[in-house]
Parts: sequence; C-alpha cells; structure tokens
Amino acid sequence: MRILQLINRPQNRGAEIFTCQLSEHLKVLGKEVQVVAVYKGKATLPYEGEIISLNASSTYRFLDLKGWKKLAKIIKSFQPDVVQANAGDTLKYAVFSKFFFGWEAPILFRNASEVGRYLSSTFQKRYNKFLYSNVDHVASVSGASEKDLIGHFPFLTGKTEVIPIGIEKKENLPVKLRPTSAKHIVHVGGFSFEKNHKGLLRIFALLKKKEHHVHLHLVGDGPLKEQIEVEVKKMGLESYVSFYGFVNNPLSFIKAADVLVLPSIIEGLPGVILEAMFCKTPVVAYNVGGISEVVNDKTGILIEKNKEEEFSEAVVKSLSQANNSQINEAYNMVVSQFMNKEIALKFVNSYRKIVPEKE
Repeated sequence: MRILQLINRPQNRGAEIFTCQLSEHLKVLGKEVQVVAVYKGKATLPYEGEIISLNASSTYRFLDLKGWKKLAKIIKSFQPDVVQANAGDTLKYAVFSKFFFGWEAPILFRNASEVGRYLSSTFQKRYNKFLYSNVDHVASVSGASEKDLIGHFPFLTGKTEVIPIGIEKKENLPVKLRPTSAKHIVHVGGFSFEKNHKGLLRIFALLKKKEHHVHLHLVGDGPLKEQIEVEVKKMGLESYVSFYGFVNNPLSFIKAADVLVLPSIIEGLPGVILEAMFCKTPVVAYNVGGISEVVNDKTGILIEKNKEEEFSEAVVKSLSQANNSQINEAYNMVVSQFMNKEIALKFVNSYRKIVPEKE
C-alpha cells in the first residue's frame, strides 16, 4: 500500500510532527510513504525520507492552479492508494488538485481540531462544505472533534472515526530548570491565540500571590511570542518567566517540571498532555476539545474554560502534593492506548476501509 502524506509545511507543530512519526511507523509496517509539504519550511521533522515541497504561496492558496497541478503530477508519479491531508491548507490542495486534474486516489482527512470554531461566515461554511463533500474518510483526533465536525457537516455521518494522536516511546533525561529553589511550571505549545498565553500569564500572576517560589517556563515559538514577551514585562514578571523558543527535547522540559499546564481555548487532543502523562508529570488543563477524554479526576485536574482563579488554585494543589494515584493511572493509560506503534495500525485499518490493499 502506498500513502501520500500531505502536510502544511516543515514546522515544529503537533500536526506535522505526528504525521512524520506516523509515516515512519507505516514504513515499518511495510507501506510506501511519500511526504509532501504545501509550503516551504525550515524545520527538521522526524522523517528520514525526502519531504517534497510544492513551494506554494499562502497568498494564492484559494486559487493556486500551479500548486494543484504540481501536486497532481507528484500523485500521478507516486500512484498512492490513499492521499492523507493533515490539517492546515492540505485539504484545500488535495481536493482542488483532484477536482481539476482528475487523479483517482481517495482522500482521508485528519481532523486535528474543532473546525466549527473557525467557521465564522456563510462563505466559510459553504466553502468547507464543498471541501468535505469531496473527502472519502475522516479520522478525527478526539470524540469532541468528530462531534463538532458532524454537527456542522451531517453528510459526513458514517464516513468518520476517532483515531487519537500518539506519542513516541523514548527516554528523555530532564533538563536543569532554574532557579533550583523554585517550583517549576511548564507550558509547551506554539504562540498562537488558541494556546491562550495571555490567560496563562493572568493565571500565573494569581498563582504567585499564593505560592511565591514558582517559575513559569514557556517552550515553543510562534507569531505571538514577541507580544507575550512584552506582556510579561508589563506585568513585572520578567524574573519569573523564561522563554525557550523551539527546543528539540520538549519531553526533557516536561519531565523536569513539577506540573504541566494547558489553559488552551481551542484544542483537538494535544499530544503534550499525553507526553506529560508518559513523563509522570502532573497535568492541569482547561476542559476544551477532547482534553476531557484523557484528563479526568483519575488522571489529572480538569478546569472549566476561563475559570482562572480555579486554575491557579489547582496548580497550587498539584505543587503542594503530587497525586501519585493520578500520575500512575495517567501513565498506564498512555502506554496502553496512545503509543504511535499502535496508532499506526489504526490508520492502516482506516485506509483499508476506502481502498483494498494491494498484494
């Protein structure tokens, strides 16, 4: 079986990293894989093969005949049994390339968020309806993501299933977080509005009133990073907040943390929570998207969105005394249900639903 994996660009974001990890596991299972990026990018992703770029321009993504044609040429050369579009603009390029240039491979879309949160106009709804009407199957990252998708596009009923994100089984030595006398709170995620860094700073300010010896570590990069750096200075928190940008070893930061926090306002199923559970680091998160499918009173602390005072109190509680029962329950859940080796088998079963495997 041949699978063409379409990603937005080589960037250190969950969708692209997971797609490349999945691709490596698919190759171990004997599948042929080609990864294609819509846009150029500089990141080194966990994929040992060549990543072909369409070199498309986001300015013309709604009418990029040249890019659609280039993708069609790659597909006709590689002859995939399935084209998997993985978040971002990948679905646009897959659907329009197939529509205008007539290749036959079925399209599987990996739905990694809650698409309804981004449909703010009639045009967007109609446009996305056209895209999804040309999809053969959808793999949603969580039950919440699947429910949201079917709620907006009921015609997808019977063409979707839930396949969660997975993580890699690897050992990471913790980094040395400073100051050594502080309790360490870690957040890992791109600086985008979905991750709610401003809300996180407000929570941290509340937390400091209750627990003085704490330090916040922000791991990740993104378009809002400079804005958040300015906000930290405005709030007088420079001595208590550290920025690291992108790091190759986020699990090492998570493992060194006393607690991982995720006050996102939009999520599908964030891999960073699973990584924290694998590292046996306590988790405090907002109840958005599919987070409640992995974080509950047995595995972590779940707070309703925008309850910043409650969030800060939950972090204090976690810092004062780690709940070993929750930590062990969360670890066992991840090891048994969310490792990429097993997730890859779920994707293979999905491919077989829309195309018979060639012998």
